Amino acid sequence: MWRRWETLLVEQLIAQGYGVTITPIDGPVGRSERGLDRGLRLLRRAAGPSLADRAPRPSLSSGLPADLVIDLAGASPRVAAPVLALAFDGRTSAADALADLLKSGGLPEIIVRLDGAPVGRAAPMLDNRVLLGRLANSVFAAAVSLLVKTTVDSFYGRLQPIETAQATTAPRPAPGLLGAYLPVLASGLAERARLKLMGRRTDHWQVGYRLIDGPGVAETGSLDGAPFSILADDGKRFYADPFVVERNGRHYLFVEDLAYAKKKGVISASELGPDGRFSTPRPVIEEPYHLSYPQIIRDGDDIFMLPEGSGGRELVLYRATDFPYRWERDTVLLRDLQIADATLLVRDGRHWLIGTRRPELGSSSDTMVVYSAPSLRGPWTPHPQNPIVIDRSAARPGGALVARGGRMALPVQDGALSYGGGLGLVDLVRLDDEAVAWGPVRPIRTGSAWARQGIHTLNRAGRLEVVDSTG
Repeated sequence: MWRRWETLLVEQLIAQGYGVTITPIDGPVGRSERGLDRGLRLLRRAAGPSLADRAPRPSLSSGLPADLVIDLAGASPRVAAPVLALAFDGRTSAADALADLLKSGGLPEIIVRLDGAPVGRAAPMLDNRVLLGRLANSVFAAAVSLLVKTTVDSFYGRLQPIETAQATTAPRPAPGLLGAYLPVLASGLAERARLKLMGRRTDHWQVGYRLIDGPGVAETGSLDGAPFSILADDGKRFYADPFVVERNGRHYLFVEDLAYAKKKGVISASELGPDGRFSTPRPVIEEPYHLSYPQIIRDGDDIFMLPEGSGGRELVLYRATDFPYRWERDTVLLRDLQIADATLLVRDGRHWLIGTRRPELGSSSDTMVVYSAPSLRGPWTPHPQNPIVIDRSAARPGGALVARGGRMALPVQDGALSYGGGLGLVDLVRLDDEAVAWGPVRPIRTGSAWARQGIHTLNRAGRLEVVDSTG
């Protein structure tokens, strides 16, 4: 049985310049495979197309010996070439692994092994558990990205063994996928109906700010100390993704400003008043698509902004013509890509962008990519090791890099529980044209200074520190 994600894998390998031959291995269709097809049909209109949908198998053959075999069937082929094998939570069947996820409510882990030795790992972000097609998208998009990466790294001799606790196979029988999915679907739809009847929103974000002296959240690793004040809103919008600038002794705040009636974000700005409170943010940049993450960059005498505009499939640099309220488009840095929360670092005269790329139908929060350029305006070149990591808890930036303990540390979003569910800090261990390496994630602990659940963004300028969260 052939599915759309397998076709996508073939297409991406061919796009990388590899010749691909497909050797069909047909066998009985398992219970989970049948359940997956039935589950996809239940809410196809709401979920849209899925990478788990059935697809015609491409007819590709060459007659040439293989340099590398990718085993998608768990067949353990006896061939002379090296073999890459994929395991979803220890299972060779992705449908069985999805059944496990639905039954247990757990989180997926995908491992690639080269001749039995683990060499690659992905921890996909699950953006939606209620719609089976979207749940499958998160898992399969990550699997494709991981297989393409390990294939390229294999031919360039970059693969290294990794540590993993995941077993090679899962001897336990898989639960029935449809039987595991129906309770999840019923519970999810009932909760959505309940919240709608109560008139409650689950997506109302708020920004917190405080003036402090001495160590802040990045240094202490916790939300303790002086309490944060909440940036007031009118209830018809939310504010999120705060970035702050100190200029000529004055503090400015830039936020994503999303009015519920418009259903898309604009970038708004505010100034801290003498009373220690921010004025109502004023819109300063709007596009036909959603904008967020208004990162502010100083470059010589100019001030730039690099907001996220992944909905427009472009990353645009704006220049202030009358700071902070007037901006103009300056340069399109990247085109035809969905790049989220691209965060700038300048090191030794070279410019680096760290963000996440949304693969086809996958999550926008788990696949880190890095680009570099000789100057801010480019040209920007992708790092040869992209994607750097595929990890729901260590990939998507949540603020500007900060100097900490002699190293630069990046705030990263933790999507293990949900989007906006937490934030951590990772030290930058290596960044050059050959490799990018990060230390382990140090989660930011909750505390009395910020009573809301979770934390999603962290930034600071001088004494002014800002955070945000939802829930």
